[in-house]
Amino acid sequence: MFRKLSLAVLSALTFAGSAVRRRGTRARLAGGIAIVAGTLLASACSRPADPWQLTNVTGHLPDLGFSLTDDNGRPVTGASFRGQTTLVYFGYTHCPDICPETMARLMQALAKLGPEARSVRILFISVDPARDTPAVLHSYVAAFDAQHALGLTGSDGQIESLAKRYRVAYQMEKANPDGSYDVTHSSAVYVFDARGRARLLATDNDAPDAIAHDVRRVIDDTG
Repeated sequence: MFRKLSLAVLSALTFAGSAVRRRGTRARLAGGIAIVAGTLLASACSRPADPWQLTNVTGHLPDLGFSLTDDNGRPVTGASFRGQTTLVYFGYTHCPDICPETMARLMQALAKLGPEARSVRILFISVDPARDTPAVLHSYVAAFDAQHALGLTGSDGQIESLAKRYRVAYQMEKANPDGSYDVTHSSAVYVFDARGRARLLATDNDAPDAIAHDVRRVIDDTG
């Protein structure tokens, strides 16, 4: 099935998320939204010779564009990653479940790419800049893969603006008695090609094999 989204479906997937984390649990889309999204997806289907396994968002999202600080304390922009296939994920280092699960799944996908993984970067963009300093992000992403993964942070305004740009939902929850707090956030992974164009959206339902298959195709398309 060729999964090219209408704008309505894209908004449902990115804002509600395929999975969001809230107080240690995963809240999934309500049945009504899922049914509507499924109906719209079915109506947009076609059957190309080589179908995408992830969701095709080509033409529905802006090119890779931002101005942030990386986990080495250096300023970076979206243009810094031109020439590489870039997987972008919005999360936070204190997340106990969906963030580490997603990062681990992306590592599995990279392993399946073999030598082609050299042209792939994973950008972990924090939605909790108050706690996720460059040093904290550096330790976090290095625990997964220091070669391919890079942590990014910025001011509250920068993160909020970027989240709106890509229709990412996140919200700080009420602080616990010990001062800790959770952040509810959507869990999609955005795939940008080497020219910085938004191409695909992966959800937590997409297996490493599917991610590797489509990322390889994106690499080949723009190689």
